[in-house]
Amino acid sequence: MKEEIAHSWKEQYGKWVYILAALLIVFPFMVVGASDFISPAIALFSGLVFAFIFPMPFPKFNKKASKYLLQASVVGLGFGMNVTEALKSGADGMMFTIVSVIGVMVFGVLLGYWMNLQRKTSYLIASGTAICGGSAIAAVGPVLKANDHEMAVSLGVIFILNAIALFIFPPLGRMFDMSQAQFGTWAAIAIHDTSSVVGAGDAYGREACQIATLIKCTRALWIIPLAFVTMFIFRDKNSNSISIPWFIFLFVIAMVINTYCGVPESLSKAIVYISKKALVVTLFFIGAGLSLSMIKKVGIKPLLLAVLLWIIIGVSSFFVVIHTID
Repeated sequence: MKEEIAHSWKEQYGKWVYILAALLIVFPFMVVGASDFISPAIALFSGLVFAFIFPMPFPKFNKKASKYLLQASVVGLGFGMNVTEALKSGADGMMFTIVSVIGVMVFGVLLGYWMNLQRKTSYLIASGTAICGGSAIAAVGPVLKANDHEMAVSLGVIFILNAIALFIFPPLGRMFDMSQAQFGTWAAIAIHDTSSVVGAGDAYGREACQIATLIKCTRALWIIPLAFVTMFIFRDKNSNSISIPWFIFLFVIAMVINTYCGVPESLSKAIVYISKKALVVTLFFIGAGLSLSMIKKVGIKPLLLAVLLWIIIGVSSFFVVIHTID
């Protein structure tokens, strides 16, 4: 009887206890985040700690909150960019972006085949590494008709490496004395998800954040041709669902408005300021979405494939950026 009462209480109030606990932790980020004390890395780490202490009774809320808050943050950052200057700064990384996307996809699929991984799992991991992490996997998954396990494994392994990247990339950039343009380009190419790309760029500097955001959003547009190519390769005419990252187009519109519509500088600065603080909260939610069960589902082979692809794209892009961008 006591167990039934406890279970009933958990069902009715457990989610609200979780939300209250999350808000109590997130609120200081929103307040203290007004200073530079709370960095993106600290926010993500706090979310990870929170995830290991508390269960996740409200995963849908957490997933939607992080998704839409991230998209709003990226769009808001567009109001701090000038189209002409941004394109000029990011032009050097565009060609390598094209080469790296195609190269990682081909190599990832071949390496997955050699490792005897499931075809769909290796394809999803390659997609997430080549383009924009979880967003690419979420877009390509329905086209592949990937099952829940394949999606969970692919998203889990990409998420783990994505979290690590946010911690190690800024120190590595400073260790090798990379310029703002070099680091922004490298981060956009070598880090998986947009959230950690923007977070790492912001931790490194304003110019690095702008360049990283621009190149990453351009890179994310490859989701559209990849989805059509996937439909052709797997030849399933019924799987024609494509998730287009519409927020990227809003990001471009925000850049155009800021450049040509005479937006007051004080307003644009305020929007960018709020967007950066919203990104900090977003990273907390993303960190809180990781759990031990997710890590256990990943397995050795998918993690090894993702790590190998990450090393390849990270090291190769580093040397290209260092020798081609000032």
